[in-house]
Amino acid sequence: MPGGRLLGDVAPNFEANTTTGRICFQDFLGNSLGILFSHPRDFTPVCSTELGRAAKLAPEFAKRNVRLIIALSIDHVEDHLAWSKDINAYNGEEPTEKLPFPIIDDKNWDLFILLGMLDPAEKDEKDMPVTARVVFVIGPDKKLKLYIIYPATTGRNFDDILRVATSLQLTAEKRVATPVDWKDGDSVMVLPMIPEEEAKKLFLKGVFTKELPSGKKYLCSTPQP
Repeated sequence: MPGGRLLGDVAPNFEANTTTGRICFQDFLGNSLGILFSHPRDFTPVCSTELGRAAKLAPEFAKRNVRLIIALSIDHVEDHLAWSKDINAYNGEEPTEKLPFPIIDDKNWDLFILLGMLDPAEKDEKDMPVTARVVFVIGPDKKLKLYIIYPATTGRNFDDILRVATSLQLTAEKRVATPVDWKDGDSVMVLPMIPEEEAKKLFLKGVFTKELPSGKKYLCSTPQP
């Protein structure tokens, strides 16, 4: 786990300069689910496609009250602003310096080291480790809910990050779990520790149990509450 942190740990707080001004991280998150993701560096092809997709999905994150993605890169704010023009142009938009989320200036690598975001297997032209593509999802309680680590050579799937954020919010409020390939609006799984009679009272749209060779009644679904 990056930085030795585990799910459920309180996310570290920090102050940093960004493309939208100086922020205190936890204040920036407020009472929303938040997403922090890192990038090897500005003006690189995979990173540009990722930030372009994140910008396209920004309205969907906002609908879910996700404090939109805040990006972390090792370059200066001035570079971030120039790069933002390229990202908007890649998206077919007017090439302005404004993106729907801030990009953090971490030119001294302080946050990458603090958060354990370096990839020792990938080196730059100076034989230095590059930054991995890390995603942290942080809850309104400021605790780490999810992390995903990709190597620098593999771009992330931001549609799936949106799906995961939706699942985390749903399962925090309702006593359900989301199954494989679940999408918003699909049926969900009833938690197996809920007694059958209680489940019927909780899920008024019905509980549907899959008959299995073992005879165990643990595959129970219900329409998304």
